[in-house]
Amino acid sequence: VQLVESGGGLAQPGGSLRLSCVASGFTFSNYVMSWARQAPGKGLEWVSGITLRSSNTYYAESVKTRFTISRDNAKNTLYLQMNNLKPEDTALYYCGKVRRSHYYTADLNQYDYWGQGTQVTVSS
Repeated sequence: VQLVESGGGLAQPGGSLRLSCVASGFTFSNYVMSWARQAPGKGLEWVSGITLRSSNTYYAESVKTRFTISRDNAKNTLYLQMNNLKPEDTALYYCGKVRRSHYYTADLNQYDYWGQGTQVTVSS
């Protein structure tokens, strides 16, 4: 299993970034996927999750209405569109695969693979 994130960078407050996560080594369309982030000095925080065929999407309260998760099963790719970015969104962002197929959870302990992360910095 390999998960490779990209798309991070430096953005100004109010700006936008789009993260991508390309998956390989498993049947992508059979697994719930999530984004999580880790800010400096803090633990890993769940941000957003999406079910197998994008029927349902879920967001942490801190990003709801600003972030949009999506997936393209034909391309084995997960996305996170981040709008109206705030300095508190600064973190290393990871995509993760849930351990059990066809099963939704936001419990990060139930995720068995994570990518290497992509850095998002929001600063003026």
